[in-house]
Amino acid sequence: MRESLRAKIVAVCTDKIAKKGDSVGLSFYAFFANKNDDPELLMEAAEWWIKTHRLDHFEKAVKIRDMVQAGL
Repeated sequence: MRESLRAKIVAVCTDKIAKKGDSVGLSFYAFFANKNDDPELLMEAAEWWIKTHRLDHFEKAVKIRDMVQAGL
């Protein structure tokens, strides 16, 4: 996964956790605007989430942030 996407995921997760607490969940769509302005990046996130790690549609932001920071 490209570094810019990793940084964005960590920032979004950290923000959501700060606002809603450790139990907040999210999907990979949380990292993108409602417009599909970068389909390659969206597919990169989707592949990491669905194909590589077989995650559920909604996961805890803490789990995702920790996975990305660990380089998974």
